[in-house]
Amino acid sequence: MLEFSRTISTPIGEMIAVADGVALTYLDFVDDEIQSECSNHPLLLQLEQELNEYFSKRRQIFTVPLSPFGTPFQKGVWETLQKIPYATTLSYSQEAKLFGNPKATRAVANANSKNPISIIIPCHRVVASNGTIGGYSGGVWRKEFLLSLERAGLAQH
Repeated sequence: MLEFSRTISTPIGEMIAVADGVALTYLDFVDDEIQSECSNHPLLLQLEQELNEYFSKRRQIFTVPLSPFGTPFQKGVWETLQKIPYATTLSYSQEAKLFGNPKATRAVANANSKNPISIIIPCHRVVASNGTIGGYSGGVWRKEFLLSLERAGLAQH
């Protein structure tokens, strides 16, 4: 299957986006020097527009179709993540309950860490049950930025 990729600049760093022509399959931060990918596939241009709107506090819900690669369990967890409303946080145990398996907190947290589509599948909205921010594969400082951005965006509307 064909893959298209595009590097997208955001206020918190460069991101690489990959689509299969039908849906977005990957979106993550890149901190290393990369070959600049610049496909103008309409799906990737739509994604870039939606991310720009998100970072300028004009978008709370993404409409780009998604097709992340993962196990059925992981995909189920990622679908649960997408139910967490903008500017809202849940603990990993609350997420496990929402997922329908309250005893699976660790497995749910592990699936979150494997999320291949940052921001749009909002694993940044899950925090530790003791109230601390918890981890984030893109860096805790990015998680703090995203949560602050969403709180500020909510206050604008």
